[in-house]
Amino acid sequence: MTTLLISHPSSLQHATPAGHPERIDRIRAVERTLEDERFATLQRVTAPEGTLAQVELCHAPRFAQAVVETSPQNGMVHIDADTSMSPGTLSAALHGVGAAVHAVDEVMTARAANAFCAMRPPGHHAESDRAMGFCFFNNAAIAARHAQKVHGVERVAILDWDVHHGNGTQEIFWSDPSVLYASLHEMPLFPGTGAASERGEHGNIVNAPLRAGDGSDVFRDAYENAVLPRIAAFRPDLVIISAGFDAHWRDPLANLNLKEPDFAWATQKLMELADRHAGGRLVSILEGGYDLEGLSKSVAAHVMALMRG
Repeated sequence: MTTLLISHPSSLQHATPAGHPERIDRIRAVERTLEDERFATLQRVTAPEGTLAQVELCHAPRFAQAVVETSPQNGMVHIDADTSMSPGTLSAALHGVGAAVHAVDEVMTARAANAFCAMRPPGHHAESDRAMGFCFFNNAAIAARHAQKVHGVERVAILDWDVHHGNGTQEIFWSDPSVLYASLHEMPLFPGTGAASERGEHGNIVNAPLRAGDGSDVFRDAYENAVLPRIAAFRPDLVIISAGFDAHWRDPLANLNLKEPDFAWATQKLMELADRHAGGRLVSILEGGYDLEGLSKSVAAHVMALMRG
């Protein structure tokens, strides 16, 4: 078995306004990086299109239908100040769902050692009934629910190291003891959630906020001492990563100072945990990362670590 890379051309069709950080060039940068000969052994597949039934594993049916009905035939529709739909957005969002679900299927049936979904738009800000923060459907959350519904998984751990707190994932699983959501993120920063005191109804939410200017040492300390022990104690059957790379020092939307080796190290540590508790089952889903050089180099480090598992 090897690492599975899932992508789809629809990611290149989701247009955003001029100057918007969540832009098509993000996927172009990732794809160029993963074309390097270092990644020749990746198993590569095209994502299927997700279904509204899969979306509704985590999102209210009326919300899912509203996203479909809002999709424009031409031009652009603004959902909020940060989030907009072009004619290609709905297809891209649904293929993001399909990628996450397919990754779970392949990993749970041992057809892949682990998987990385190189898709956009991101998903972790999408709440059960609200699109926001560049996000429409919460791919990581849907992947967790799909694993439970289709594969009989009892416990799923979602680790989110995007620099912005995944308010959507937290909201969806706030009262669900079968899913542990853990996040390392900068505070204060958009979307304003993610305080350490936010623990969920069953203590299944783990927030480890970092401060502007924090770098490798602080990140690694929080990762090893505040986050990984909680995931290990939860003993997940599947681990999902909301893999944002905007905590990189070059990123324009935040103020942390991580470097590519930090993402490789974080990946390896989580793989070791997955090996001990989840039979190595791990799915990674691209979230943020808005400096193209920082994004591409960080993705390379992350995927190399997945491949060396």
